[in-house]
Amino acid sequence: MDEQIIDPALDTAGVEPPPHQTQPRIVTRKDLPLSCPLPGDEVWNMHPRVYLPIDEEPSGELTCPYCGARYRLQKD
Repeated sequence: MDEQIIDPALDTAGVEPPPHQTQPRIVTRKDLPLSCPLPGDEVWNMHPRVYLPIDEEPSGELTCPYCGARYRLQKD
């Protein structure tokens, strides 16, 4: 008599995560201050906003500590 009810919104069967980007996202000085996630990122992939001081890095590259997204500041 006990019928299990499954919420279809919680069914993740067949759902694949997006491919992991291996190449860094290129950002320009007009994108500063740089924050991750970027404004156009998917809502499901959001984490607390973190500001990345990419302009202070000698290499011009930083990785987000939350999601691992890589960013590279375009040289002028």
